[in-house]
Amino acid sequence: MNTKIIKTTWQTLVIIGVLLLMNSCFNTTKKVDTEISDTMTYPSDVIPFMDEFSILCGDGTSFKDLENVEHKDFFYVSNDGKTDWVVYKTPNSGVTSKTSNNTRTELGQKKHWIPETGGKLTGTLKVQHVSISGDARVAASYSVVVGQIHSDEGHENEPLKIFYKKFPGHKKGSVFWNYEINTEGDNSKRWDYSTAVWGHDMSVVGSSPTTYPEEPEDGIELGEEFSYEINVYKGVMYLTFSSKEHETKQFTKDLLNSEFSKKSEIPQQVLTLYAAIGRDGVERVNGYADEIQYFKQGAYNQTNGKNPEENIVWSTGAETYNGDIVKQYANGCYTEVWFKHATVGAGTMPNEK
Repeated sequence: MNTKIIKTTWQTLVIIGVLLLMNSCFNTTKKVDTEISDTMTYPSDVIPFMDEFSILCGDGTSFKDLENVEHKDFFYVSNDGKTDWVVYKTPNSGVTSKTSNNTRTELGQKKHWIPETGGKLTGTLKVQHVSISGDARVAASYSVVVGQIHSDEGHENEPLKIFYKKFPGHKKGSVFWNYEINTEGDNSKRWDYSTAVWGHDMSVVGSSPTTYPEEPEDGIELGEEFSYEINVYKGVMYLTFSSKEHETKQFTKDLLNSEFSKKSEIPQQVLTLYAAIGRDGVERVNGYADEIQYFKQGAYNQTNGKNPEENIVWSTGAETYNGDIVKQYANGCYTEVWFKHATVGAGTMPNEK
């Protein structure tokens, strides 16, 4: 017998066996990876309208196509044991748009429209967290905007911002909406008029940096669901707010004819809140008529690290850890909003769905 041939054959068989084993392991790994990918849930799986929006996140990352997209720690899906929710999370300080001091993880509608044409946005959400840091005297402290109409021309003002705000130590927070005037002339004189939905309006503030007003009896808790509908039809904005344990509230605002075109028409709320920063402008007579608009939705954090002495309405003096997002998240200096349902489309005649 030729022992050399037997030895060579045995070595060949061992090599072939090893190669087959390696190939089997490779195929198994590939299969597992595929299975993980197939079970991944993206925001676009939860709220299908994502193809109609782009997003800017709190670290400055933006995405124009949101199909099968997530961004860890900013825009992703979480399950509360019953339901998948789209999470929008953003720190007090990060990277934001060139026209704002506030960070956001917020959708921006790609399709634009004018009030005369109209549009509709709905959302069902729960606010999970607002910043625990800020100056209680500042109206914007401890708050987040969860839905907007934003102008895309002229002064680029905001005919609607929907807020949630909760003071530290309070169990319940407030939901309110603001209308920002489309200023006639100098836009540095602009102001918001705030209307309470549940709880307080924006003008209710603390008497010192750490002294808070009374907790609202009819407020909304963190983690408590509520819904809104923004319906702009033939130049009029119709707002509906609903929540299981609260009275449904409805409001109407004409976007084509101003209520605030004269000094005598400026509400006392505005004169009091904005007195320290000298904002007492008036609105153009035709409001936002013929001006291009679009919807926004998500978490637009209103708490920032700016000095309150420079702007007692909007500069909240919050802790930002020099922009370190990890430290802000670890120490409660962020906002987090969860949506489980939302739609966008054309405006409809009121009471028609």
